[in-house]
Amino acid sequence: MTPEQILGIPPRLLTQKQREFYFENGYLLLEKLLCDDWIVRLRQATEEMVEMSRSIIKSDATWDLDKGHTAANPRLRRLSSMNDHHSAFWDYASSAASPLPDVIADLVGPDVKFHHSKLNFKWSKGGEEVKWHQDISFWPHTNYTPCTAGTYIFDCMSEQGPLGVVRGSHKGPVVDQYNDKGEWVGSLKPEDAAAIDMSNVDYLEGPAGSVTIHNCRTLHYSKANWSENPRPLLLNTFSAANAMPYTHNPLQSKYMGAIVRGQPARWAYHDPRPCLLPPDWSGGYTSIFALQQGEGLAQHQPAFVGDRNM
Repeated sequence: MTPEQILGIPPRLLTQKQREFYFENGYLLLEKLLCDDWIVRLRQATEEMVEMSRSIIKSDATWDLDKGHTAANPRLRRLSSMNDHHSAFWDYASSAASPLPDVIADLVGPDVKFHHSKLNFKWSKGGEEVKWHQDISFWPHTNYTPCTAGTYIFDCMSEQGPLGVVRGSHKGPVVDQYNDKGEWVGSLKPEDAAAIDMSNVDYLEGPAGSVTIHNCRTLHYSKANWSENPRPLLLNTFSAANAMPYTHNPLQSKYMGAIVRGQPARWAYHDPRPCLLPPDWSGGYTSIFALQQGEGLAQHQPAFVGDRNM
């Protein structure tokens, strides 16, 4: 569906002005969307995950450990596919009691499909930055409806590294996220990042219970967290049901492809605009932190997931 078609459908939860803002600017900040019950439940689930991490001594496909992580002092960068590890996370991403899928339906159309999730921690006193990038080239789809919802379960202010987005950048080109050696780095080249007009950057600060949503083409980043408090950020990515992934999902989940609102698609919708392809993730994937910090860069290989003998 086009933005005009989506706007022609009565909204479930958002105002029409909020929907129009999203399509014009490529992002949305919904302050205090969640009630206290959801905040408490999601905090408890997150604390349980941190406790589980005490026994992890090396980063793997699930746990991405920050520097200095120990059993006595756990420090995490990411828990991949968080929805697979605690029922509270999946309930929030999918249940009828959650406001989140209704918000997404107001932006992508009534039929909503789940793609992946992750819990980015950005630990206190040095939690790493996320460099400028676009999401869609990590997991290309047949159209550009995919969007990512970030949920603050604690207050996130300027010193904790909130999401920064380039207003309207979703209308621009898909950028190159390989370096000059042909290695995937998952971020803009330094000279391209330096050319960004920072007057067009909006920082999405918010109190606990706030939700940010950004389109898959929107340029975004976040600074390091030098505050005394960690900044756990729940990230769920959804799309219209008629958006079909071209490539292997780097964050595999038992829920990927689940319809969380509406009905499955019978026809795929293809946006004619091209999209950069990532390396073939089927051999493994760590996290954007590891890639952007050069911890095992991937050379470009065909990412097509069909018959390789064609």
